[in-house]
Amino acid sequence: MMARMLTQVPLPLLPQDAAEIAPGVGVVAGPDGGGVVWVHGLATFAWDAGDEAARRLAAVQLVQLSAASQVQVAQAFGVIPVSVWRWARALAGGGVAGLVPAAKGPQRASKLTPQVIERIRELDRHGAGKAAIAAATGVSESSVRSVLRPARPAADGVPAGQDPADAGVAEPGPLPVLPDPVPRDAERALARFGLLGEGAAPVFTPGARYPLAGLLLALPPLARSGLLDCARQVYGRLRNGFYGLEMMLIVLVFMALLREARAEGATRIPPAALGRVLGLDRAPEVKTIRRKLAELAAAGKAAELQLALARHHAAASPGTLGFLYVDGHTRAYFGKRDIQKMHLARLKFPGPATEETWVTGSAGDPLLVVMAQPSSSLAAQIRDLLPALRDITGPAARPVLCFDRGGWSPALFADITDAGFDLLTYRKNDTGKDIPDLPGDAFSAAGWTGGDGREHAYDLADTTISLTVSEGEHKGRVLELRQVTRRKPGDTRQVHILTTRPAAALPAAAVIYRMTSRWREENYFRYGRAHFALDALDTYAITPEDPARMVPNPAKKTAAAAVKAATKTLTRAETARQDKLIAVRSPAPGQAVIITNAMLARLDAPVTAARRDLQAAKAAARAIPAKIPLSEHNPDMVKLDTETKLITHAIRMAACNTETILARALNGRYARAGDEAYALIREALHASGDITIDGSVLHIRLDPLSAPRRTRALAALCEQLTATATRYPGTQLVLHYEVKEHPGTA
Repeated sequence: MMARMLTQVPLPLLPQDAAEIAPGVGVVAGPDGGGVVWVHGLATFAWDAGDEAARRLAAVQLVQLSAASQVQVAQAFGVIPVSVWRWARALAGGGVAGLVPAAKGPQRASKLTPQVIERIRELDRHGAGKAAIAAATGVSESSVRSVLRPARPAADGVPAGQDPADAGVAEPGPLPVLPDPVPRDAERALARFGLLGEGAAPVFTPGARYPLAGLLLALPPLARSGLLDCARQVYGRLRNGFYGLEMMLIVLVFMALLREARAEGATRIPPAALGRVLGLDRAPEVKTIRRKLAELAAAGKAAELQLALARHHAAASPGTLGFLYVDGHTRAYFGKRDIQKMHLARLKFPGPATEETWVTGSAGDPLLVVMAQPSSSLAAQIRDLLPALRDITGPAARPVLCFDRGGWSPALFADITDAGFDLLTYRKNDTGKDIPDLPGDAFSAAGWTGGDGREHAYDLADTTISLTVSEGEHKGRVLELRQVTRRKPGDTRQVHILTTRPAAALPAAAVIYRMTSRWREENYFRYGRAHFALDALDTYAITPEDPARMVPNPAKKTAAAAVKAATKTLTRAETARQDKLIAVRSPAPGQAVIITNAMLARLDAPVTAARRDLQAAKAAARAIPAKIPLSEHNPDMVKLDTETKLITHAIRMAACNTETILARALNGRYARAGDEAYALIREALHASGDITIDGSVLHIRLDPLSAPRRTRALAALCEQLTATATRYPGTQLVLHYEVKEHPGTA
């Protein structure tokens, strides 16, 4: 019984005037500046007024005894957690004597005199870069950064609001490497019972060498993409839980940037490492991600989210809406569900798939995606998109819709022009007759400078043609279209492109450049499949198909095959009859042959029978309807869930646009940006770094990249991102970026 009593935890009794640090641990401050630390009812540490060494010793030993965490002790003793860590290192290195405060200062006279500091700040106000400021003032770039760094909170020996360089004291000691995050057990317990509210707020622990710190580079362009704002506008909020709406979207964008776009990718990213850059103790795992996505999908607002993002993009970048590229994308399905089969151009055979319609801006950046009806033509998809595109671009705009031959339809051309758009597409040979070539004297040389600054030379002819609409409500209407024909050197073929945009607004060379730029959309599909799991199956959920949807009648295909076979039989019979007639009419020399009606009737009999069979096959084929309701063909057919896919498409579009914005920011600042910009950004997003908090500023100081030239390019990018003054979502912390100097270049 005595042994059992000795092993019981003491009651957490504290004096009435004690300030609690942790359960059962508190500090009683004396009127003269001294203090006493109480631990579970026992006075454990004490110090007199002015005895700073004893005070620091008490703080360090509270952490070493696990009576309180480093963060809790720092808050109680009025310092930052780094100071407590520094005291512990001093105690380990020099004993209690190492805790005695001593005047510290530089070993030699600092170059940062008041005059130099003022000169640095003056040059910074005039927009000079850090490298230029360092060269002009004769100090290193790191000294320039320390002068321009926002004011720090009070630290040992430095008044609050004053930079250590101005105070003439040494910089603070090294940050703790991978310190423990702030415990969130209480918030998780509240979240378990639905009492937390919208989500846990980010809380950052200052530390060094955080893995994945480079992901925070994505926050300014992510804010520009509008994903968080549009999701808040459309969905409002998620149910009470530890992870709120904004945090979940940031997690999914970060995962996509790490090339783990599916929920299952969370198993390949350390939750603690990702949690540190989220300001949490750990990131959500697979089950939580799936549950949150299912909650968003249940709201049924994914299409509304896509439109909201497109409107945001239009408002933020109206200059990219002059040319809109529209294309269908077939997403192959390799599961066991029975879904509609479609032609897969990449695989060159039909298979189960879902059809999507994508719209990208003039630079090829994804703008909008909608789910198309199964087996619908691109022309039908574009026609259905016209109201949404008008809503996105506004009533006064007249963009050019650019698409390939899959959208060829004179009736669609009439719809496009009536809706206030221009069109740009290849001319299709749909009449069975070859399109007549233009004479050589109709061509002339023309040039155009593209958005990349490169000159493009073409051999072109600019003419007009007339098209007559043969179907639909515009039947009989004649369309006058401009035709720009391209002829390549050494190639006899001529490529014809049609548009309704006049030459004054779109020169002939620009027509060719804009039409061939359609491949940027195809490049996005290719890049998205390789890097962002564009075609991934993000959920196994299915929805019933529309039983009344009209689908091609398989009996029609069988009947057409019978007609084809009967036609071949008739052809063979006619050929055999002709061969026999020739043989009869050309007897061997010296022989006589008498051709009778009976003989001709016998020769005609197979042909007559074959012709009768062909007529019967054609009559049977005409009697079969071309389309039948799906319920008569395959009542068990289902559709893949579209809500989740549209949501994940929105997230991956934001991730891709984020990466593109960062890569384009390197133009002019990195000599090989044209070849290596995206590779550099991928390396930077995986980089480690230090995270500290100075007042309302969240500092991200990244480790150097693989080469000095890349580190310099990243430093220039950090200056641009810092200038945006972006706040970390869910906090009032303004993001500030910098890069450590590359080893050997200081």
